[in-house]
Amino acid sequence: MTGVAQGEVQGRSPGAAVSNGIANLYQEMIIDHARSPRNFREVEDATRTVEAVNPLCGDQLTLSLQLTDGAVSDIAFTGKGCAISQASASLMTMAVKGLRQDEALTLFTRVHTMLTTKWVGESPPADVGKLAVLSGVWEYPTRVKCASLAWQALRNALEDGERLDGKK
Repeated sequence: MTGVAQGEVQGRSPGAAVSNGIANLYQEMIIDHARSPRNFREVEDATRTVEAVNPLCGDQLTLSLQLTDGAVSDIAFTGKGCAISQASASLMTMAVKGLRQDEALTLFTRVHTMLTTKWVGESPPADVGKLAVLSGVWEYPTRVKCASLAWQALRNALEDGERLDGKK
């Protein structure tokens, strides 16, 4: 783990000691997605767009997506935030691209449950794939909102997000 990631975790200067629990959150995949987020752009001709802000820490993002025949044909985000927020948004866009709207909402429910409750057993939930890398977030209540920001925006976009033409 780099000093920058360590400092970001607890607001300490680079090189500060970090607890093993927090360090586990910043696994290689999270750091990779935070440094090089996938689908970090705007979707041209988006059918839905949602802005989301976490006022507690300042994370903010704009999620845009294209729905075609009831499926997420394209999805992307822009914004700024902590490593957990950016990585979660990046992983989310990869996971839902190509899913039907109802499948994406089902995945939202699974991930939200994973982010907010302790999982039972020796391994993270199998029904969330690579998103299991975020499974330890529930232990850190201040990070749950960071990890769930993009997912809440997705739910809003799919359920009742505003269309760019102003229609609901």
